[in-house]
Amino acid sequence: MALMHVDFFSDVLGIAANMDVIVPQHSTRLIGMDTAQWDGPYPTLYLLHGLSDDHTIWQRRTSIERYVANLPLVVVMPTVQRGFYTDQKEGYDYFTFISQELPAVCEQFFHLSTAREDRFAAGLSMGGYGAMKLGLRCPDRYAAVASLSGALDIERRYQEGAKSFYAREIKRTFGTKKQFLGSDNDLFALAEKLTNSDGPRPKIFACCGTEDGLLAENRDFVEAFGEKLGITYEEGPGVHSWEFWDAWIQRVLEWLPLRSR
Repeated sequence: MALMHVDFFSDVLGIAANMDVIVPQHSTRLIGMDTAQWDGPYPTLYLLHGLSDDHTIWQRRTSIERYVANLPLVVVMPTVQRGFYTDQKEGYDYFTFISQELPAVCEQFFHLSTAREDRFAAGLSMGGYGAMKLGLRCPDRYAAVASLSGALDIERRYQEGAKSFYAREIKRTFGTKKQFLGSDNDLFALAEKLTNSDGPRPKIFACCGTEDGLLAENRDFVEAFGEKLGITYEEGPGVHSWEFWDAWIQRVLEWLPLRSR
């Protein structure tokens, strides 16, 4: 595999955008595989970071490069700062960036498949929320999404935010609680809408540690929509930590419906 850093100007954000990208490296000496099957175009996994992290965190805190070394898969890791993958009420249009501009730019820069069946998203914590929102809001463009310890219930952030330092941050991003509930940023509302749709549905995977503070909201989301949306949900020992995510991103990669596998 080869790790590339890419800076480009985002027309949507109006600022420079950053991403790290893992691409297959055509070398049978390095990977011991027949490169004839690696001609592309490649499927893509958009791998999203959590709150306070950036585009470098997955390769710094996990062995993601090693885990995808034998997969015909490009992994794109962008930065959205603390933007919750959302078109903020006061700030930047991070959802438009992540859902529209970023895939278009990547599919121009790299030899990527533009087929829905070859486009995936996954993320941890805030990134789990972002990946789930991509799947629920853009089911016609993503074949599968995965949430690791996802912050799936933003309504709880309002309750927590009232007593914490980021109360104003939540309001700047999502607006008031009244503006948020039932909106296209509310995963529960989006999931309910998708259950009543006759359109395509992505495969969904979710996992959470049994000692994680976000466990209750993950269980609540799966209880509400697990059967309706066919969510694969798993739990295991662990807290909200990189030890858990390093182990479970391997499970996500095994679960991904790669057509070439």
